[in-house]
Amino acid sequence: MPITQSRSMQPPVPLEQLAKHTTMTEREKVGEVCRHFEAMLLRQFLGEANKPMFTESGGMSPAMKGVYQDMIVDSLSDQISRAGGFGLGRTIQSQLIPKNLAEAVKKPVETKP
Repeated sequence: MPITQSRSMQPPVPLEQLAKHTTMTEREKVGEVCRHFEAMLLRQFLGEANKPMFTESGGMSPAMKGVYQDMIVDSLSDQISRAGGFGLGRTIQSQLIPKNLAEAVKKPVETKP
């Protein structure tokens, strides 16, 4: 059985380029926006949760410590949202794409001659 690379393993699409992205369906675009939103919320949670980890300087200046903490929080939040373990992004996506709209997106658009 061949192993295929899932959408979650591909590099994320920047939000400013998402609307013009031609290879993604509308459902995938909404899913990507929801994932970005979930990652943003996770950054808020993890930023507060990780503060006790960085109470000691460890020989770093406050600026270095802040940059290091931001990198860790950003990486963790992005990976958690991409893995889907938190589930908030999927829940938001299911609310943003009603069943009738999801079916309409699948149908080809009729053009008049």
